[in-house]
Amino acid sequence: MKRPTLAGLLMTVLLFLPPLIFAPATAAVYPGRTAEKPTTVQTETSAPRRDADVVVRVWDGERVVERTLADYLPGVVSGEMPATFEPAALAAQAVAERTYIYYYLHKGPKSAHPDADVCTDPGCCSAWLDPEEARKRWGDRFEEYSARINSAVADTDGQIILYDGAPIMAVFHSSSAGATAASGQVWAADLPYLRSVASPETGDSVPNYYSVTTFSLSDFRAIFLARHPEADLSGGAEGWITDVVYDESGRVERLTVGGVTLSGVEMRSIFSLRSACFNVTAEGESVTFRVTGYGHGVGMSQYGANELARQGKTWQEILQWYYTGVTIGPAS
Repeated sequence: MKRPTLAGLLMTVLLFLPPLIFAPATAAVYPGRTAEKPTTVQTETSAPRRDADVVVRVWDGERVVERTLADYLPGVVSGEMPATFEPAALAAQAVAERTYIYYYLHKGPKSAHPDADVCTDPGCCSAWLDPEEARKRWGDRFEEYSARINSAVADTDGQIILYDGAPIMAVFHSSSAGATAASGQVWAADLPYLRSVASPETGDSVPNYYSVTTFSLSDFRAIFLARHPEADLSGGAEGWITDVVYDESGRVERLTVGGVTLSGVEMRSIFSLRSACFNVTAEGESVTFRVTGYGHGVGMSQYGANELARQGKTWQEILQWYYTGVTIGPAS
């Protein structure tokens, strides 16, 4: 009998090894970012996931588009935060956006887009800036700003914010008036990691930090009665608005208008105010709102994050400043 050679034994072993599976990556859309080919290998334990390995379904208002996180995140960061912000603030924004996506990958899509994980509507999920639109907006600084955004995404590749080992609902807003709001002050859910914390931005660093909105008495009456027809807005306007109560973050917790008690959040919605941190006066022939900050006030303040970055905070320190009791680690 002929004895098998060493080469023959090696060939036999190789024939029975399982093949590696290579999945193609979506090419990056912003210049300066190199797409990587993700490799999927069966392992005993779950390994950290990189952005190029993860595909998300994105509703763009017309159709569902599949993109890798490496492809999608630069456009989201560009759409949500000024590219001129400090690198640590941009990195914090990238991690918050990535975490928000993982939160809904874990929880399941919203009813507004049941066939997609996220959408490009900033009123629902997050804005997304198309590269061509970014080129028009940024002009000669397109390459510079794209590089800043790409670095923020690449330098935090795969990192997310965790509470009890699960991705958090990493909401954010533009600016606060000295403190953020707890989630229970704005929405029904009082989440342990979305507490009210101090925020360092001021009018010196935030455009339109203070705003004034004035309505004639007839316009104010018509707008409010459309929402609350039971309100009594007869008599002098100076008696229409009473019992204004502020919460610990400086926002209006509740107030009474024409005998109807409502939250500051609802009042903001009715009159399209920039935030629920406002003072209101009704006198003469008008009602005037003096508003500070912009946004719902929960989670990370973007201008506050930029100020913390200027003070030398890292992106990890910024995130742990605004999200209480969290850890930061790789998505798996």
